[in-house]
Order: sequence, then C-alpha cells, then structure tokens
Amino acid sequence: MASHRLPAAIRAPFEARTWREFGYLVLGLPLSCVYFALSIALVSAGAGLLVTFLGIPVLAGALAMCRGFGAVERARARGLLGLEVAPPEPARGRTGGAMSWMGATLKSGASWRHLLYALLHMPWAIFAFTVSVAFWMYGWALFTYPLWQWVFPLYAGQDGLQLYGDRTHAFYLDSPFEIAVTSAVGLLFVLAGPWIIRSLAAVDRLMVSGLLGPSRLATRVTELETDRGVVVDTAAADLRRIERDLHDGAQARLVALAMDLGLAKEKLAEDPQAAARMVDEAHGEVKTALQELRDLARGIHPAVLTDRGLDAALSAVAARCTVPVSVEVDLPARPVPAIEGIAYFTVSELLQNVSKHSGARQAWVDVWRTGDRLMLQVRDDGRGGADTAAGRGLAGLTERLDAVDGILAVDSPAGGPTTITAELPWRA
Repeated sequence: MASHRLPAAIRAPFEARTWREFGYLVLGLPLSCVYFALSIALVSAGAGLLVTFLGIPVLAGALAMCRGFGAVERARARGLLGLEVAPPEPARGRTGGAMSWMGATLKSGASWRHLLYALLHMPWAIFAFTVSVAFWMYGWALFTYPLWQWVFPLYAGQDGLQLYGDRTHAFYLDSPFEIAVTSAVGLLFVLAGPWIIRSLAAVDRLMVSGLLGPSRLATRVTELETDRGVVVDTAAADLRRIERDLHDGAQARLVALAMDLGLAKEKLAEDPQAAARMVDEAHGEVKTALQELRDLARGIHPAVLTDRGLDAALSAVAARCTVPVSVEVDLPARPVPAIEGIAYFTVSELLQNVSKHSGARQAWVDVWRTGDRLMLQVRDDGRGGADTAAGRGLAGLTERLDAVDGILAVDSPAGGPTTITAELPWRA
C-alpha cells in the first residue's frame, strides 16, 4: 500500500483511528455530564433517605443505573476505541427477591466502581474535551488559513486574522509571509494532535478497563473454572486412552494367550510336540503383553520418575527418541510430584513430535529453575513450522500447562530451527 510508505507522523492525522478517538473524546463530555448529574442526585438522595427505609431502594437503583452507564461506556469503547471489556459479574441475590437483589447490588464492588467511574470521568472528560478540541480544531484552522483568509477583507472589514489589538494598535496576519508562518504553525498542531488525542484516549482505556470490567477476583475465578474443566476433560481423555490401550492391546493378547494355553492343554496327551510349540508361542505372547503393560504403565507414571527424578526419567525418554537428544537438567531440588509429572509428559510429548514431524538430526532438552518458575526447553534443527494452532498435540499441551498457570511458547519459523519453551510454577 502506498499510504503505508508515508511516515506514521504524516499518516496519523488522516487515519480512521485518530478520528474515532477524537469522536470518543468529544462525545465523552456530554455523556459524562449526564452520568455525573444523575449519579450525584440519586446517590445523595439515597444517602439522605437512609434514615428511612426509602434510602435503600433509591441507593440500589442509583448503583443499578451506574451499571447501565457502564454498559453504554463499554459499548462506546468497543466501537470507537476497539477496546473489548467483559461485563462485570452481575449482582444476584440469594433468594431472587427484591430485597435480596438490593442487598447484592449494595454489596457488589462492581456497582461501586461504576459509581466511581461516573464521578471521576466528568472532570477528566472536561480536560480531554478541551485539550483535544483546542489542538485539533485550531490546528486544522491555522493549517488551512491560506484557503479562507479572503473571508476577512471581504466580509469582516479587516485585512486578516487579528493576532493582537488594543485601542490604538492592531496586528493582522495578512502578508504572504505571515500567512505562510500561520499555516506552518497549524501544520505542527495538526501533526501533534493525533498523538495528544491518542494519549488522552489511552487514559480513557485505563479507566474503562479498570473500573467497568470484572474484578481481578472474578476474572481469576473464571480462569480457575475454565482450568478445572480442562483438567477434568484431560483426565477423562486419559482414562479413555488407558481403557482403549488395555482393551485393544494387553487384554486382547491375554485372551488369545488363554485360548492358546487351553488348546495346548488338550493336545498335551495326544501330541506333546505340538503342545510344546503352542506353549512356546504362548510364552512369547506373555513377553509381548508384559512389554505392552510396561509401556502403558510408563505412559501413566513411569517408575523411574518416582524413584530417581526428572534427570533420569528424561534421559530414558531421550534414549527412546529416534533423534539423538542431549539432556541437561540443572535443578536444586525436586519439584512436587504433580509439577514433576507435567514436566515429564511435556518433554515426552515434545520429543515425540521431534521424532515424528521435525526431520531433525539433533535435539536438545534443557531443564532449569529461575525464580519461582520451572523452565523446560526443547530445541531441534529440523524443518520448523510447528504451531499451536496447526495440530492438537501442541494445543493440548498448551491447555494442560494453562491449567496449572503454565505457559508454552513456540518459536518455529519455516525452515527451522524449532525452540519450544514451557514454564511451570515451581513448588518444591
């Protein structure tokens, strides 16, 4: 796009974002006056009537009205500022009655934050309106002065825009040099205006997101509920996988083994050699079934992880990888079993991806502690292109780590190399 070749300072006065934010600041003044006047009137009336029963419903109604103002402001911020703010938790009474609702509204911190916004926003809106309109309007007026300077001698009876005047002297901007200087000053205002508008709008963004959104506690509760759902789904999926592996693997082999031993028992008297061959085959099936059970147990929780920790367990995983893997674990102590298990399965899953999809010649695993975080990093020199959105493996790992306040960061440009870093909370 040709417009993007222009510097940002020149593009800014003509960008839609500047005009939307300017419109937001201009609309903010009349709306904030309405919010302030109604909030002050009803809250004052409710506070004054608290000596009687009437004060409680009036005050609750005032707070509910402020919540309505907050809904308008969130919609305005979403449309003009591009700011998405979730609505706060609703005020719900325990019984669903009017008195229960009023009590919940009065005890809701979100309701009082909405009232605080209605009171604080008006002085800020006055300041933001005055500064933004002054810079923006004066800037464009002075910048375009050469286009409308002719109005003064034709209709006002003076040579140009009056810069100074008293009873005896007056100074007009009417010479070509003065007109050019005026336009240049206006250009400076025009170029500076968008950045001033954006700075003022940034303060509004902070006020809307800080006062009109859900509280940190409510946000944290929502995150924990989501994480709990992820943990439950993951556990259910693991149980289904274990049941499927048992049913399709070891169980099927053991059933076949029982049938073979039954046939060998019947042939033992008639054909001892055939019976011996069948027992020998059954012995091989027993070994295979035992190996499958060991693999299944390792997938649930390997004994080496419990007995010897991450270093030995990850070395065992690396030894089974089809790509040479260098493992380095530098931990002052062992983390709690839950974190240790998640770290093990994360590295195991990532090394499986290296074996199956990377085409790498070498891989590296590093584990260390920094502050209160357990850091895991798996690198390879493969073809790259790994993405959490491209497949279910990395997306599932991301969800598992999110459930314990962990983070998965993927750096895998096309052509490689790939570096995947996981963070887990450290609990020893």
